Amino acid sequence: MTQYDTAVARYFEAWNATGPEALAKAVAAAWTEDGGYTDPLAEARGHEQLAAVIAGAQEQFPGHEFRLTGAVDGHHDMARFTWELVSTADGSAPVAATDVITLAEDGRIRSVLGFLDRVPTAG
Repeated sequence: MTQYDTAVARYFEAWNATGPEALAKAVAAAWTEDGGYTDPLAEARGHEQLAAVIAGAQEQFPGHEFRLTGAVDGHHDMARFTWELVSTADGSAPVAATDVITLAEDGRIRSVLGFLDRVPTAG
């Protein structure tokens, strides 16, 4: 497993963590203290804000989990990958995205730039 695969695995552990303590621990393992996340719908910096964004997504999509789709592609201190938000009940995936991460020297994420490829339509 490469440093990129490891970082992305920790990233998904954070997005799928349940409960405040597990989420805080997973965020700290995945991101540097001043790490950030930016996508068209959210911007967060630092562990507390990151955990809040993740908890908000989990609230908005109960019964869903974030899953990697395809391989992680990395070079230097950057990697990109795609993912879907999948319903554990029926396998539908209302959200899909491409993320680009930058890693710190310790292998944790310094920044995430997210691009939403598919989002639910207003109904």
